[in-house]
Amino acid sequence: MPEVSLDFPRMWVEFDDPADKDQSFRCDLTWLTSSWTCIFGNGCQGIYADQPAGVGCCTLGAHFADKDDEKRVRGFVKQLTPETWQHHSKKWTEKDDDGELKTRVVDGACIFANRPGFPGGEGCALHGLALREGLHPLETKPDVCWQLPIRRTYDNVDRPDETTKLVVTIAEYDRRGWGPGGHDLDWYCTANTEAHVAREPVYVSLRAELVELMGQKAYDELERHCAERMAARRRPAPHPADPKRGAGKPRRV
Repeated sequence: MPEVSLDFPRMWVEFDDPADKDQSFRCDLTWLTSSWTCIFGNGCQGIYADQPAGVGCCTLGAHFADKDDEKRVRGFVKQLTPETWQHHSKKWTEKDDDGELKTRVVDGACIFANRPGFPGGEGCALHGLALREGLHPLETKPDVCWQLPIRRTYDNVDRPDETTKLVVTIAEYDRRGWGPGGHDLDWYCTANTEAHVAREPVYVSLRAELVELMGQKAYDELERHCAERMAARRRPAPHPADPKRGAGKPRRV
């Protein structure tokens, strides 16, 4: 099934952050109540057709959010061994054309991407480490890796009464989130029917990630709004990639 169009009606909810009176959240209920799930290793075609098989979106390497992000990941990298990390190396970072630090790309994909057939396990070596150690992958992986495909953005909104509010938006990281180059990706999952096959909605399956991004109290408020939407007899603005709700207009890529 082709990807659906990026432009379709969505349902949003806005509420004040219970833990911070100076900010509020604007959340995409259409995305958060959708049936999307990561299908890595189970139908994911990867973002580029000419890249190695079985690496999903891990082709460009991961940029670090800040020094703390890099330091945290570096600590877990020390726990990896040649048996659990296919491209085991002391040199696992590099700088992009703008001088920003990121994980190295080796043979067309992130250095931490174990290829299919590797005895230590296919997929992200840092993700595998988390599962073996009883941790959540958001603890071991770079921020950008565990946040996808949730997109968090910030806007300072000036109000007519000359007050300012920080509005935090929680939404779908669609093709546009990648910048102009996002339209050149050969395949992408969030608007693809093939990836909308989960039994649980996104706000449930990605609960840990959302709590980390929003805080527990804000997530609890979001959960209430999502549950109300799910329980409604009629659900306006369904995500068109959900095969149970109709595929919408296909998108050429």
